[in-house]
Amino acid sequence: MIQKMQVIYKEILDEIGEDTKREGLLDTPKRAAKAFKFLTRGYQQNLDDVVNNAIFESDNDQMIIVKDIELYSLCEHHLLPFFGKCHVGYLPKGKILGLSKVARIVDVFARRLQVQENLTKQVAEAVQTYTQAKGVGVVIEARHLCMMMRGVEKQNSSMKTSCMLGLFRSQSSTRSEFLSLIHS
Repeated sequence: MIQKMQVIYKEILDEIGEDTKREGLLDTPKRAAKAFKFLTRGYQQNLDDVVNNAIFESDNDQMIIVKDIELYSLCEHHLLPFFGKCHVGYLPKGKILGLSKVARIVDVFARRLQVQENLTKQVAEAVQTYTQAKGVGVVIEARHLCMMMRGVEKQNSSMKTSCMLGLFRSQSSTRSEFLSLIHS
């Protein structure tokens, strides 16, 4: 797969008028292919393998929040990066998820060609599926290079998306507690 992508990257460089024989570009097609494979590694990951049974019995019924999870993704429309932070909260119902697994779930979906709106929902639904929580809330704040570097070129713009499931959706007090804690 890397070799085929390498050929394609060389063709792209040729098409924009670059000299792929010049020193600085000799290994660029190979490096670009490896980088793209890394940036989209979510396609090769399986959520069951990532969670790896790190679901533990617990009588905790208080809100659990993991905030400021860095994320890096590629916009499916322009293949340009978007990056930011993801905040995940849930109200356990007998099960808690291993702490690092929350961040790993974010990465699985972020490392695919994406739109932020879908990424937010995918993370929330995955946490809900694995924990069977009473509620899940996910907020993502990100900056999109497709909007900053091209098109309208608005460098200070950012996007916020949220997905609220269960009690986070039906109870305004639960939702408010989550939103206030992620912004404190």
